[in-house]
Amino acid sequence: MNRDLRTICILRLLSVLLLLTLPALVRAQFAYTTNNGTITITGYTGSGGAVTIPEATNGLPVTSIANGAFKYRTGLTSVSIPDSVTSIGDMAFYFCTGLTNLTIGNSVSSIGAWAFESCNMTSITIPSGVTSIGIEAFGYCTNLTSVTIPDTVTSIGASGFQACTALASLAIGNGVSSIEDDVFAYCYSLLSVTIPNSVISIGVQAFYCCYSMTNITIPNSVISIGDDACWLCTNLTSLTIGNGVTSIGQAAFNACLGLTNVTIGDNVTGIGDWAFVSCFSLKSLIIPNSVNSIGDDAFAHCYSLSSVTIGNGVASIGDYAFEACSNLTAVYFQGNATSISSNVFLGDNYLAVYYLPGTTGWPPFFSNRPTSLWLPQVQTSHPIFGVQTNQFGFNINWASGMTVVIEASTNLASLTWYPLETLTLASGSPYFSDFEWTKYPTRFYRLRWP
Repeated sequence: MNRDLRTICILRLLSVLLLLTLPALVRAQFAYTTNNGTITITGYTGSGGAVTIPEATNGLPVTSIANGAFKYRTGLTSVSIPDSVTSIGDMAFYFCTGLTNLTIGNSVSSIGAWAFESCNMTSITIPSGVTSIGIEAFGYCTNLTSVTIPDTVTSIGASGFQACTALASLAIGNGVSSIEDDVFAYCYSLLSVTIPNSVISIGVQAFYCCYSMTNITIPNSVISIGDDACWLCTNLTSLTIGNGVTSIGQAAFNACLGLTNVTIGDNVTGIGDWAFVSCFSLKSLIIPNSVNSIGDDAFAHCYSLSSVTIGNGVASIGDYAFEACSNLTAVYFQGNATSISSNVFLGDNYLAVYYLPGTTGWPPFFSNRPTSLWLPQVQTSHPIFGVQTNQFGFNINWASGMTVVIEASTNLASLTWYPLETLTLASGSPYFSDFEWTKYPTRFYRLRWP
């Protein structure tokens, strides 16, 4: 009997020793392969919960997580990836819907396509060694509220954070060169975006349906804005397009219903079809001299638009470009008349078209709207019009680059006018001051061009 007990004890001891000598990855129910002295995790058969991936087993470092290694493991709640891992493969944790806590080691340099799609983390810290984030890597992580993308990241794949509907805070590092197609589409909670100077292009639908976004500044480094880039960003109120941008894609800011202010950079050459259609709150617009084409319906249905200044480089204006801008009363052209269709201003019943002295080709009606000479105006309604700190002054409003002469007279009946100052309107709205106004009981002013 004692011999049998000793045998049983020995067998149990051998079992424990055998278990202890098994590779850690086997005990933790990982499948793996060995290649050139490193280990790649290829699968997981455990029960889920909190999982810590070991840095090494059998003296070999764990350096990568293979494509699809943990996909559909919905029971995972927490994953810690060690510093030994350098790459996370495509779909590595795809559809791990129970995953709420994720720690990524500092040695990871690439995160594969769909790697964490449809996981439920609330925040992510992407290590500073990561250089690339794959297609849809964090797509549909609907509980994700905060993301910081470090400066080391140079590329974020298309749809990288698509439909992260709770994402409110986003910091894009200075290494990113391109905002790819759909990368932040349907991020409904995103409030504002600062695009770093490293970015040269914004892709198709990059911020599509980011309903909560209130402002965006596009830096001078950006060259192109893709089609539908900010379509249906309904709360966007302010937009600055940098001087590096040469083209604005079709429907790029379509239906930005709250947009009141747009600054278009001085190197934009083309504004695409439907680019700003249905921007209901846009009140005024200056199209710079660099623009040579305005697309079909580009500003149609901008109901609040009251004035537009069109630069001297515009050679073509598409059909219905300003259709149904019902409050539009003045369009100011800085260049010669161009050939356009009769429907450009369709429905703009209160509109008059103004052209500068010295420009050519202007008929009495332009696209069925009456034309008039565009003359310099004293802004009598401006807050600084009149007596200001022992001087009388006023702003002059006219086209940038034009020259205006301010003249004065003490008696309108005499028809004698004296030049006081000649100004070149560098910004389009200079200020004139008359420090000698108190020397005259009455003084009148007028403007003329040389």
